[in-house]
Amino acid sequence: MSSFLSRLLPPFEIPKPLKAGMYHWMAPDDVPIPYRLHLRVENDETSVLIVNATTVVHLNPTATAHALQIIEGASEEEAAQEVARRYRVSRSRALQDQRELREQILTLATIPDVDPVVFLGMDRAEPFGKHPSAPYRLDLALTYRCDAEGELDPLARKRVDRELSGDEWKKILTTSWEAGIPHVTFTGGEPTLREELCDLIAHAEAQGQVTGLLTDGRRLSDADYLEKLSQAGLDHILITLVEGDPSSREGLMNAIASDIYTAVHLTLTPGPLGKSREVLEDLVKIGVPAVSLSSSETTNELFVELSAARDHASDLHLDLIWDIPVPYSATNPIALELDAPPVGAGRAWLYVEPDGDVLPTQGLDQVLGNLLRDPWSEIWSRAQG
Repeated sequence: MSSFLSRLLPPFEIPKPLKAGMYHWMAPDDVPIPYRLHLRVENDETSVLIVNATTVVHLNPTATAHALQIIEGASEEEAAQEVARRYRVSRSRALQDQRELREQILTLATIPDVDPVVFLGMDRAEPFGKHPSAPYRLDLALTYRCDAEGELDPLARKRVDRELSGDEWKKILTTSWEAGIPHVTFTGGEPTLREELCDLIAHAEAQGQVTGLLTDGRRLSDADYLEKLSQAGLDHILITLVEGDPSSREGLMNAIASDIYTAVHLTLTPGPLGKSREVLEDLVKIGVPAVSLSSSETTNELFVELSAARDHASDLHLDLIWDIPVPYSATNPIALELDAPPVGAGRAWLYVEPDGDVLPTQGLDQVLGNLLRDPWSEIWSRAQG
């Protein structure tokens, strides 16, 4: 019987496994809203689709094959034909799935507050939801210097014995990309004190990584410098606004007027209750789309103010950013101890100090290794353990 069927049915060719690795795609310049896709394919043919380095969607093998066709530039018809052949489904079904996935990706890329679990019928996982093969983001503290004088306080000097050179940071960026990390942020201290910053952004951009900058905004008051950052490929900025500082405010206004996505971090300090309401309302007026919030002390008064500020930000339809490290400064001390590591630390992101030491997250004194001296596989294994 088997020989009879084999004569009637065409031989079934077992498709080659999808190639594991990181894939990158950027929308053409002529689209109304530019966006990027990163697809990290795992060895089991599942994958993580990262849209604009903000939305993370876990895909099963079939969806991975569809997404891979998009990133490789196939048309809807070509993609459907390939998926139909690979999984022995009808071409019409494959074409329908391909079109739906393209629509879903476009929705995720252009409407950031859409929850695909509810609206798109597609499983979404926050970065800490599973154990990925590599983090989704690497936070790079280029320096712990906070001003042009370059002085470090004793605690910062105790933590790091030197700052890495620009070439050493490029090696770390290359290692991170080869490990499959699609998103890096440059923080500190004040990262704009490092003259190599534009070169580092350009290096990451050339690899295909999404780049962010955490800064007090003072250097951005120089419009020419901000343009250099933009030309290097910087994707987003988080400004730790310095209250009462004209150059920080001017830097914020310049950044908002640029084509770089710009958000603001506010550190609440002891003072009149309700002051944060006025600040948040002002940020909305000047066009800030998102904020992150923290307090300089762990007093009950500031806890109440922080809770009220979060509620008011939500009322103002400001997106809340919660997982980006606030640069080390006088109001965000490096010595501030964490009661418990944030959910996602050591899995969704890692933090690299100015000398290359890797921590699960900022403020957690647990060195996993050094990216210049230790193999990535060992560092990641320690993070997972």
